[in-house]
Amino acid sequence: MKASGIILSGGESSRMGVNKAFIEVNGKRIIDATVELFGSLFPEVIIVTNTPLDYAHLNARIAADIIPQKGSLGGIYTGLFYSSHPHSMVVACDIPFIRREVIEYLVGKIDHHDVVIPHLSDGFHPLHAIYSRRCLPFMERLINEDNLKIINFFKKVRVREVKEKELSRVDPDFRSFVNINTPEDVRKYLG
Repeated sequence: MKASGIILSGGESSRMGVNKAFIEVNGKRIIDATVELFGSLFPEVIIVTNTPLDYAHLNARIAADIIPQKGSLGGIYTGLFYSSHPHSMVVACDIPFIRREVIEYLVGKIDHHDVVIPHLSDGFHPLHAIYSRRCLPFMERLINEDNLKIINFFKKVRVREVKEKELSRVDPDFRSFVNINTPEDVRKYLG
């Protein structure tokens, strides 16, 4: 796929107490499984993190936030800035059940869009979406205004919402959109 794969791993993990990327699922850390999957799909994998040494052993480029302390929007901005491709698939490091079929489906919807984003019954999933480098100036403006809600620049770009009905064909139980934020989530989904 002529796109980059970007994994955001810069959160504090304050609710979890440990780095969520290193939680094991079926004997493999989430970050290892995600890097492996992205490596099989994309010619370039970038991990955006503020602790680069934790990820130095992985087969991925490591990037530290260009503008620190700007949350997920700052992480996406950094990943896109360093990306070698016009589009990038962006995911958080705490999604243990990512499905290849979902990623391939989203990538297949790029066409002339700047954002391809799942829109499920619980809302948008901006940390499981595709962004183009054309988004950078709009993201930068929001970051400079300290307006860090990712979807706030969507009116400025071409967005393709991928609805639940479409995604149900490739992920009927929407398991690939589960993320692990708390010890309760670990017990619920991984116990």
